[in-house]
Amino acid sequence: MRLTILGCYAATPRTFTNPTAQVLEINNNIVLIDCGEGTQVELRRHKIKFSRINHIFISHLHGDHFFGLPGLVSTMRLLGRDKELHIYGPKGIKQAITLLLKLGDSWTNYPLLFHELSSKKPELIFEDKKISVTTIPLDHRIYTNGFLFREKEGKRKLNIDAAESYGIDKAYFQNIKNGKDIILDNGEVIANTKLTFDPPKPKSYAFCSDTVYDAKLSLQLKGVDVLYHESTFLESEAELATKTKHSTALQAAKVAKDANVKTLVLGHYSTRYKSIELFKEEALTIFPNVLLADDGRVFDF
Repeated sequence: MRLTILGCYAATPRTFTNPTAQVLEINNNIVLIDCGEGTQVELRRHKIKFSRINHIFISHLHGDHFFGLPGLVSTMRLLGRDKELHIYGPKGIKQAITLLLKLGDSWTNYPLLFHELSSKKPELIFEDKKISVTTIPLDHRIYTNGFLFREKEGKRKLNIDAAESYGIDKAYFQNIKNGKDIILDNGEVIANTKLTFDPPKPKSYAFCSDTVYDAKLSLQLKGVDVLYHESTFLESEAELATKTKHSTALQAAKVAKDANVKTLVLGHYSTRYKSIELFKEEALTIFPNVLLADDGRVFDF
C-alpha cells in the first residue's frame, strides 16, 4: 500500500506548498483523493499516469479540495482518454464540473460518471474483487466525507512442500488453490489450510479530511492500519479550530489512540506555523506512531 502526498496544506496554494491531493495505491488500484489546485502538475512530477486513475474521491466542495478537478478532467480529454472516469463527491459536484464544460463547449470524449453523495451515515460507495470504499461522515462547515479503503482478503497460496509431503499429484494443485480439501487414496481428508499459506493480512487506509474533533470517529476507524487525519491547528489555537470546524494535532492523535490504529499521518496544516514538526511533537504526547505528510512525500505501508 503506497500513499503519495501531492499536497497537504490548508487554504491557498503557495509557490512551495499545495492544497490537498493524494494518490493511494492499494491492491493494484490507483485512486486520487481530493484534487486541489496544481494536482495535475504534481501527478506529472511524480510520473503518475493519468490513464491509471479511474476513480476520484472528493471529500467536500471547498476550493482547496477540488478546484484542480476541472483542469484534470479537461486534460484527460486532451490526452485522448476513452475509458470511464468515476467521480465520487457531495451533491452538487456534477453541476459544478459540467457547467464549466458546458460554458467552454468542451464536453469530454470519454464517459464521465458522477456518484453524488448526501447520506450522513457511512455507506459503501465502491467495491470490486480487491477493495471496498466506505464514506466516513465528518463534521465540517459544509457537507463532508472522509473515505475508508479496505483490501479484501486474497486467496490462500499453495504450499508445494506440504502437498508433496502427502504425495498429492500436481493435477490437484489447482483445486487446492481454489480452496478445496483433498481426499487421499486411503480416504483421509487433508484440510486446505494444511496445504496452503495464509494470504497477506488485508490493509486499510482511512482519509479524514476537514472536520472538527469528533470522538465518535474512532468507532468506525477501529484497528485501521493507517489513518490520515487533518491537523490544521495546534492546541494553542484550539478555540479557532472549534470555530472553523477543524482539528488540532492533539485531537487527531486522540482519534488515532481511541481507534487503536497502527499509524497516524497528519496533514492539512495551517501555514501560520514556522515548522510542521510542531504538529508531530504535539501528537506524540499521546500517540506513539506519527508521520507527517508533506508535499512530495511517499509512504509505503
